[in-house]
Amino acid sequence: MSRVLLSACAVAALTLAACATPPVQESPMAATPAARPVDYVRDVHSHARPEIARVVDVALDLAADFEAKRLSGTATLSITGQTGADEIILDARDLDIRAVRDAGGAPLQFGLGADDPLLGQALTIQLGRPLAAGETRRIVVDYATRPDAAALQWLNPAQTAGGRLPYLFSQGQAILTRTWVPTQDSPGIRQTYSARITAPDTLKVVMSAEHLTPDGEPAGPGLRAWRFRMDNPVPPYLMAIAAGDIAFEAIDERTGVFTEPSELAAAHREFIPTAEMVDEAEALYGPYIWGRYDLLILPPSFPFGGMENPRLTFATPTIVAGDRSLVSLVAHELAHSWSGNLVTNATWDDFWLNEGFTVYFENRIMEAVYGRDRALQEQVLGWDSLQDTLASLPPADTRLKLELVGRDPDEGLTDVAYEKGAAFLRTIERIVGRERFDAWLRGYFERNAFRPMTTERFLEDIRAHLVQGDAALEAQLMMEAWIYRPGMPSNWIPPVSDAFQPVDAAARAVFAEGAAPPRALWDQWNTQQRQRFLGWRPEGLQAGQDWLTPAQLAALDEALDLSDEGNAEVRFDWLQIGLAHRYEPAAVSAERFLLEMGRRKFVLPLFTTLWNEGDWGRPLATRIYREARPLYHPVTTGSVDQLLGWEG
Repeated sequence: MSRVLLSACAVAALTLAACATPPVQESPMAATPAARPVDYVRDVHSHARPEIARVVDVALDLAADFEAKRLSGTATLSITGQTGADEIILDARDLDIRAVRDAGGAPLQFGLGADDPLLGQALTIQLGRPLAAGETRRIVVDYATRPDAAALQWLNPAQTAGGRLPYLFSQGQAILTRTWVPTQDSPGIRQTYSARITAPDTLKVVMSAEHLTPDGEPAGPGLRAWRFRMDNPVPPYLMAIAAGDIAFEAIDERTGVFTEPSELAAAHREFIPTAEMVDEAEALYGPYIWGRYDLLILPPSFPFGGMENPRLTFATPTIVAGDRSLVSLVAHELAHSWSGNLVTNATWDDFWLNEGFTVYFENRIMEAVYGRDRALQEQVLGWDSLQDTLASLPPADTRLKLELVGRDPDEGLTDVAYEKGAAFLRTIERIVGRERFDAWLRGYFERNAFRPMTTERFLEDIRAHLVQGDAALEAQLMMEAWIYRPGMPSNWIPPVSDAFQPVDAAARAVFAEGAAPPRALWDQWNTQQRQRFLGWRPEGLQAGQDWLTPAQLAALDEALDLSDEGNAEVRFDWLQIGLAHRYEPAAVSAERFLLEMGRRKFVLPLFTTLWNEGDWGRPLATRIYREARPLYHPVTTGSVDQLLGWEG
């Protein structure tokens, strides 16, 4: 049963103004996990050497300058390490390091290493005197970010829904936190953190942490300061900040929605199921340990669908469909509270441990809230997408365990980690039975909480606690084949949804036999069925080959209103068809779409399709991108720049 409860302020006033900020709420469990030895893994995407000296806490005191597009101030780092360690190595990229001091204010020597365009620089700090046994010491780094810091996007008022005030948000995954915080930027080096952020008093600041001052506090003429604390140690990529014209409305006593005031009512209606999702997730795999679970719906330039920042998921407005048809993204980011935030991949080579577990868990939440059939539909769509991905990647990149040395870890952000990883877990569930699998998975989260996880440690855990020496079961699971070999192992059974049978029949009739578009059926279908319909392709279709005539495209567009479709997922699927056929009305719709949002999932494939259309598509792609690029986050522009060979 859904827990849609009103907060005390809502009961008292039933107005938005009365519920402008969420209540301060402590985590229901001890904030600091039990101490356990950590076996650090060498991370090729970090300069840090945590086995020698490591950061355990970050305390930020920063001021946000929206005119200069800079955060500036100090990061006080609590460090510990081996007895006798006399230096610590941090990650920094495009940071202006002004000074480093010890806790007493005495200057410490530091140096920046060679600048790598991907990894940035090693910031090596001499500690002055060696660390004593068991000692934790504080050092203070005085620094400023640069206007082009890759983790930060500074929006002018025109780029927001309200159009009145500027906006700032961060996106740290995978290795971009080092562009706004000087720390050891590796997912295996967990750190608690706190922050005091000063900003113009017309804005509200939020972070992925407990909001200690939900309404801020005076900080001088025209300024307010906002304080935050995260007592559970998290990987640095989960440190996140946003500031802007932000309002809040509660869903129940521990969930709610932040967004711009003009967007709040629609977002709140859309995400009412969040409260029930938290309940169902806990029933599956144990207590939610982070206290609150809130959503921040960002301006359209946010590059991802969602980001699982603890206590405060950052999400794209493209999931506000008006009918709750895309709320599986919320289930996904919520599931990360266990798989990713609690048990985290030690390095980005093991990214599947975050995302494969999360896609599996997301689907279980969706099944619990919306039923088995809806969950199966989403499994099938994921399977279809995975087949396209497997066909497009080199074999080595279709393995779950990746080798990303010398590469941007974002190259591992494919459906292999997400959908193949989830398919692996579903295969284990099918073979051992759901009850037995659930018992193991709940124990897996408990045993490995706050531990950097590797594929090899996963195998140790599942063999010790599920396989338990059963050689026949080990052989049946084919775990080594799933993890270390390309493609899909022979024990995988693709998902099937009965709800897609009439959809497939209609698609064959329309696309292969020339039947009229099925408006009556379309109106009855849910979003997933519409996606399935638009995803149909003839068998043996070659790259660049048309499968529809101009008359068929026009009939589809007119009958189903596809170029003006409001659901972002459905519109994207249609635009991929239209652009691949050089259908001019789709080009007009694509231009509007690409100028309205910056979600990389949509932006990069659409520009890729345009680019592949040669003399017709490339001039169009160049013209649109020239106008759209300033609206996009660096995560998105980095991908599209490479595709288009963009030099500005």
